[in-house]
Amino acid sequence: SPEQLKCKLSGCSDFSASYKDIIRANRKVFYEVVTVTGDVRGAGTDANVFVTLFGELGITPKTHLTSKSSTAFERSKTDVFRVKTNNVGQIKKIRIEHDNTGLNAGWFLDRVIVTDMNRPHLRFYFPCNNWLSKEDGDGLYVRDLIGSLNPMDVPKINKYVVRVFTGEVSGSGTDADVFINIFGEKGDTGVRKLDNDKDNFEKGAEDKFTLDAPNLGRLRKINIGHNNKGGSAGWFLVIIEDIGNKCVYQFPVGRWFALDEDDGKIQRDILVGGTEATGIVYNVAVVTGDIRGAGTNSKIHVILHGSKGLKNSGKIFLEGGEFERARTDLFNVEIAALLSPLSRVTIGHDNCGVSSGWFCEKVVVYCPFTGIEQTFPCGKWLDEDEGDGLIERELYEMVSLRQKRLKKSPWSLWIWTSDIKNAGTDATIFFQIYGDKGKSDEMKLDNNSDNFETGQTDKFMIELPDLGTFYKLRIWHEKRNPFAGWHLNKVTLLKTLTKEKYSFNCGRWLDINEDDNEIVRELPAEGSLVTEVMPGEMIKYRVTVCTGTVSGSGTDANVFVCLIGDQGDTGERVLYNCINTVNKFEKGNADEFFVEAVTLKQVRRVRIGHDGKGGSSGWYLAKVIVREEGQPESEAVEFPCYRWLDKNEDDGQIVRELVPAGESPMLKNVSYHISVKTGDIPGASSDSKVFIKLYGEKADSSKEPLLVSDNDLGNYFERGRVDEFTLDTMDIGKINRILIGHDNVGLRSGWFLASVQITVPVQGRQYMFPCNRWLDKDEADGRVEVEVYPSEIVPIEKLINYEVSVVTGDVRAAGTNAKVFMQIYGETGKTELIILENRSNNFERGATDIFKREAADVGKIYKIRIGHDGKGIGDGWFLESVTLKRLATKTKESDKKKKKKKKSDEEEEEETTVEEVMEVYTFVAHRWLAKDEGDKELVVELNTYEVHVLTGNVWGAGTDANVFLSIYGVGRGDTGERQLKRSNNLNKFEKGQVDVFTIKAIDLGELKKLRIRHDNSGASPSWFLERVEIVDLKESTTYYFPCQRWLAVEEDDGQIVRELVPVDEAFVKKDSENDGQSLATLGLEQKAKSTTYTVKVKTGDKKNAGTDANVFITLYGSKDDTGIVSLKASKINKNKFERGKVDEFTVESVDIGDLKKIKIGHDNKGNSTGWFLEWVEIDAPSLGQCLKFPCGRWLDKSEDDGAVERIIFPAELQTTEYIPFVPYEITVYTSDIFGAGTDADVFIVLYGSDGICTQQKSLCLNKREQRMYFERNSVNQFIVELEDVGDIIEKIRIGHKGGGLNSGWHLDRVTIRRLLPNGKGSETVTFPCERWLAKSEDDGEIVRELVPSDIFTEKLMKDGTLKQIEEEVEDPLEVHTYKISVFTGDIYGAGTDANVFLNIYGDLGDTGERKLSKSETNFNKFERGQEDTFTIQAVDLGILYKIKIRHDNSMFSPDWFLEKVEILDETTEESFVFLCERWLSKKKEDKKIERTLYEQVRLQLKAFWELMIPYHITVTTGTEYDSSTDSRVFIIIMGPQQVQTERLWLDLPEGKDEFADGSVEKFSVWGLDVGEIKKVEVGHDGATPESCWLVEELTIVVPTKGVMYNFVCKCWLARDKGDGLTSRILNILDADCVNVGLKILYEVTVVTGDIESGGTDAGIFMTVFGSNGNTEEMQLEKNGDRYNNFVIFVGYKWIGFLARALCHANVTGRFWNWGWLVCSWHERDTQRHLSAQMWPYGGERRKRAASCAACSHFTKKVKSHVFFSRTS
Repeated sequence: SPEQLKCKLSGCSDFSASYKDIIRANRKVFYEVVTVTGDVRGAGTDANVFVTLFGELGITPKTHLTSKSSTAFERSKTDVFRVKTNNVGQIKKIRIEHDNTGLNAGWFLDRVIVTDMNRPHLRFYFPCNNWLSKEDGDGLYVRDLIGSLNPMDVPKINKYVVRVFTGEVSGSGTDADVFINIFGEKGDTGVRKLDNDKDNFEKGAEDKFTLDAPNLGRLRKINIGHNNKGGSAGWFLVIIEDIGNKCVYQFPVGRWFALDEDDGKIQRDILVGGTEATGIVYNVAVVTGDIRGAGTNSKIHVILHGSKGLKNSGKIFLEGGEFERARTDLFNVEIAALLSPLSRVTIGHDNCGVSSGWFCEKVVVYCPFTGIEQTFPCGKWLDEDEGDGLIERELYEMVSLRQKRLKKSPWSLWIWTSDIKNAGTDATIFFQIYGDKGKSDEMKLDNNSDNFETGQTDKFMIELPDLGTFYKLRIWHEKRNPFAGWHLNKVTLLKTLTKEKYSFNCGRWLDINEDDNEIVRELPAEGSLVTEVMPGEMIKYRVTVCTGTVSGSGTDANVFVCLIGDQGDTGERVLYNCINTVNKFEKGNADEFFVEAVTLKQVRRVRIGHDGKGGSSGWYLAKVIVREEGQPESEAVEFPCYRWLDKNEDDGQIVRELVPAGESPMLKNVSYHISVKTGDIPGASSDSKVFIKLYGEKADSSKEPLLVSDNDLGNYFERGRVDEFTLDTMDIGKINRILIGHDNVGLRSGWFLASVQITVPVQGRQYMFPCNRWLDKDEADGRVEVEVYPSEIVPIEKLINYEVSVVTGDVRAAGTNAKVFMQIYGETGKTELIILENRSNNFERGATDIFKREAADVGKIYKIRIGHDGKGIGDGWFLESVTLKRLATKTKESDKKKKKKKKSDEEEEEETTVEEVMEVYTFVAHRWLAKDEGDKELVVELNTYEVHVLTGNVWGAGTDANVFLSIYGVGRGDTGERQLKRSNNLNKFEKGQVDVFTIKAIDLGELKKLRIRHDNSGASPSWFLERVEIVDLKESTTYYFPCQRWLAVEEDDGQIVRELVPVDEAFVKKDSENDGQSLATLGLEQKAKSTTYTVKVKTGDKKNAGTDANVFITLYGSKDDTGIVSLKASKINKNKFERGKVDEFTVESVDIGDLKKIKIGHDNKGNSTGWFLEWVEIDAPSLGQCLKFPCGRWLDKSEDDGAVERIIFPAELQTTEYIPFVPYEITVYTSDIFGAGTDADVFIVLYGSDGICTQQKSLCLNKREQRMYFERNSVNQFIVELEDVGDIIEKIRIGHKGGGLNSGWHLDRVTIRRLLPNGKGSETVTFPCERWLAKSEDDGEIVRELVPSDIFTEKLMKDGTLKQIEEEVEDPLEVHTYKISVFTGDIYGAGTDANVFLNIYGDLGDTGERKLSKSETNFNKFERGQEDTFTIQAVDLGILYKIKIRHDNSMFSPDWFLEKVEILDETTEESFVFLCERWLSKKKEDKKIERTLYEQVRLQLKAFWELMIPYHITVTTGTEYDSSTDSRVFIIIMGPQQVQTERLWLDLPEGKDEFADGSVEKFSVWGLDVGEIKKVEVGHDGATPESCWLVEELTIVVPTKGVMYNFVCKCWLARDKGDGLTSRILNILDADCVNVGLKILYEVTVVTGDIESGGTDAGIFMTVFGSNGNTEEMQLEKNGDRYNNFVIFVGYKWIGFLARALCHANVTGRFWNWGWLVCSWHERDTQRHLSAQMWPYGGERRKRAASCAACSHFTKKVKSHVFFSRTS
């Protein structure tokens, strides 16, 4: 830009300005604080002294005045301190105090002087001349001092007279210490003790006190309380007289200050004038550390500070807390000021008690009014004998942990109990509020006083979310005993901040023996805010409950009902008082009840259930009928059910939500699948009853007890187990939070909850709710219920509800005990296999079974497949019919005519409305599904397919296993898996045999693939399948599916399932016409249309992690799935799935689309079946994608959730993408001469044009294949997937590794076939060899490079014939001979006995790694000072530019000093020199035994650094158990306006495989310059519960900004620890920011001269001189071999335009010839060049260039000056 250009041309003045801005932004203000201790006896103090500055811009935090001097604060001593803190502007006053610790705590302070160091002329004098002592003076050790710029001024101190009136009621006096804090416009007095010589605070007494303080201005409130050291106290009035301002303020109270009275508070905020308190409640959680001796008996206090510290709560004593080790104490602090969000928290104690020292872990403050939860870490001792000796600390928020919770406002609730006989009650009262925006939770009213007495008014402070305008209140109690009755007069609600008021009149009994015998009342709202839109009319609803007539229908349990309407609900009402029957809910009964409520308008749902108690609690409910009393019967609404509410029947649910007749509750309700994980720590399990409540955007669920588990683990909520439940209710929308807890009943009631996972397939969402905390009265904070917010919401596959009704026929033995399954096919696809089972005995004769299932939306349904597994006694089944119901959305159009103004035409406007309609599909079967009935088939469908199965003609081709076949059509589904039972041959699938089968199915249209497998049973299960032919008898069409492969565990790739695609008939006919001498060639076509997946399965490294069970897997794609694939043959391990092992398998499939998920499991058979699966990795080379599926869970009946199969989704961060591979058919012809065959491992590499090549690929999968293949005169064919080398294969490299007894091999030729781009034909390239690959034959080489001789092309013509073209290759690459001369250095120990390997690279390819085995010049190779010559033949490499040379570090003396390598291309007579002059040694130099040497200098200046800058990262891992991680760690650095770096991976150096416990790892990464850093995200890619990492500390240094940020994290990044996050965003406000000096990036490129011995091992040092100064001397770290051309980046301050550089080398190394140097700097394109060919070393080889100004020689070091020209 023009601005940037101007910056460059003007010497970067703009840069200097921005540098100053950075410095200024990160600078804090310094104040000099001088304390003068008085000259009186005992004036000095040993206590810790603190100062707080009050200024016009705010208040500083309390600052500890620390000194290295041991005589600080001694008598007559002046102490000077420099305080770095916030800028508060002009100072008004200071507060100076000490903590009263030490032997001599009392302090006589003469004065304090404070100077603003930025404005030294502002020096403030604060006279004191008073004691700060508990024993001397007035007993205060906190003083507010008023200052002046004139040291002679005497500040005016105001006097406040405090008069306290104690009440006249019994026991109202107190002996406790009373404290007061007076708040005014200009600050507060601080906490003052009210004490004088009298016996104060007696019953009915008036006590008077005088306080000295600076002028506070107009008073706002007081905070008054006592320390509970004596009896109770209740004050009715406090009067304060402001002497200086001549004002009198009254503070009426009239409440108890007692732990056992009223609300239990002993400290209150009281506003002036006695107006109703507008207190804001703060929930303060204080966490005591879990270290030895952490607890305390001292009194803890806290001060909450508002924004900038301008407001504070005053000192609040936290009474009632235990403050024991590892406990969390909860307090509700009510303050008459809005402080949230807090700037800081002060916490401390009075240092009294036997064990006063305290270790505070953290303080968490939640303000319901703002909904903000703030965490203030501490992690330090508050103990005069530990650490720094402080007993009070200032805590600052870790902003990254700030949470937004639900906002709630404070309300005052008054309850008037009637003034009639026996009106009062001892019962616990509950209530719930309803507004037009929702309803509150059920709230329990309880406090310490005797409430709800006759004629009494009870007041409560409650918090309510925004419910809109209230329209009703429900109030009740749960006691049904004779003395629990209560007569309620009315209820009043007042919003304390806005004074909104509602009244709820009652005037009725809540008593089982009075009125209508009900103990619940609904009260309509009254008042000015209630509009006519929300009528409060009371309605009696007549509810008729009809029990079914099936056997055992009745129940003895307590039944409840909740009516849900357009306006709220009735809440759960126990159906206690029946109108028409005595024995309720018996078989066939129709029991009637009245439910009185504020009108619901239209009743939409009925929620009904029971508590499961009683001898026979199971209940079969027929229906519920609801009508308003007084309305005709025709107005009644019927809610059918006809299902069990029984833990042992149907789906086990004992609560159901019903919808009106004509609608389906199964389709309308949403299933919430809840997985509850109990922690794996001692004592984690619980016997209590657990409940859960879901809060959604649309509505909230009821508080549901989790009684019936889906996975039936027996004992629920056991240690380390996962219990699964299903909650069926209305759609509550997106879940915002949950409430989970237990009733705290049972022997082991305490419970450690790890996490809750809620899956909602109908929404397509999965919610994670991490908890990782105790719900126990005796642990942590003592709570037994907790609200949890989701840590992440993961999108999952969206499903819809299906209602499946299955009618079993009414014929003899019609029922079945087998497992029934179903699959639904529609226009857009098919569902997965659906199992139809529940807790009932289903599919009995004449029965109708109804199931709710969630499955994919397949569009319009055209067929289903239903069947069973044929297992169990009486598996035969007569199926009558199946009915499917589902909800579909339809668009309804309506025409409306809209008139315009005069003379305008009428216009038609179409409106569309979306409505839900129920689609019903009925499938009539009326047939047997049995092995021995009817036609023994599953389904009767419309079309007939004739299947011809051709078994191969190779030895052992036949099979005795059971064979299964699935046929797939284009867009019309599939046949499902059918067993091929009845063949035209008695003995099926024999060698060379054709077996014909008939399959009936609906018309599949054009066939696209088939899947064929066997079950590996029988004596000889291995099967070589030639092909399958399918004849569509309806269309008279034949499809050919060639296979020509084994389906065998011991053969080929070990698969026993194959997916085959059809090929054109011409290819098959050509193949059948072969004379048998050549191999079949259709495998390539199959490979091209299919996808090969390499499946790696990692078994966890845990005790008993391995399994002997049979493992299977299913891969699910966006289009289809692979079906169940048994993982039988591991390529790596013979004994599969053992602890800590990785097993590899091959799975092939045709067109299943993008891989979305997998299902993996086992059959639970064998001795040791339990299995801990770590992860599954699936690599699909043809798709160019490798996916990681993390699991980290047990598949074990006795572990975790008891599941033996799991659905796993890929981890996004662990997905790798690359260029897709293509298939090649490689045919190898071994010669027909004696000893031609080999057992060695044969490999191949393909080369295309421009040096593009594939990876080296072994042709045999295992040693068994090596023994079978490459025999004399054999032809072996391999189909492999390799990188695409382009249209032309220039050469191949083929060889073997020389192992085995008969490794020598005579290769005749190799042919490589690949498909043409359009797939209509193929191209075969022939590479002749006719030479030995043997160490003892020919030239001893075992690797050959071959060039093509001819190309054979086959094209499929439009008429179905094959056109064949054969042509010779024109101008193939020549084979060149390369003479290699290796020069070993002439220094001590230079020679090596190790094996040396070389790879030569040219612009046309490389030679591959060759062993330099036979030296042509020396018998003993690679000796000191020796030249060894070798000859290598390779296809023309073009211009050579680098080599890689290494040794294997074997033998006695492997260390090697390599001087250089010279290579002569004998064909072109070109010579190339590669200088090394370095050690290849594990012990010397950089300890490398491999070097890459370049033939020519190639400068590559890093242009990217114009936008990128370096970040230096330091990561410290915690030391707790399980802190380490082996996952990949990343950071993302974020700036303003959503600018951020990409994910910067912090990969560990070689040799380190994890971030170990307590380790400190350092990284330097380059990333986008984001400007001012705002946030940093740190995380890892681990996705399993095992992937835990405790980040202790993170430091980021940005040298180009001159800033270092240090984050003290101490947080878990783990799914199963902390808050469940694996990445966390850290706010820069949490970091300690330190200026480290801004640096400019200089890019220094040093090129070493290209002459013999030009390199050096010495240390090279450089100093750069510029127009504005010079850098310090810096060492140039090597970035390559031999200083052969290396680019380094160094950071230093801006020194202006570069002029010259001073370079020197220490003499401990070798010589160095310096060619030239380039230096440039960040944000400038300017570069300075120097050509200075010289020897910076004194001696005979010294040379100088004309451009070098000077060269001085010293004994210890040699220097050279380099001057930069002005040109760039």
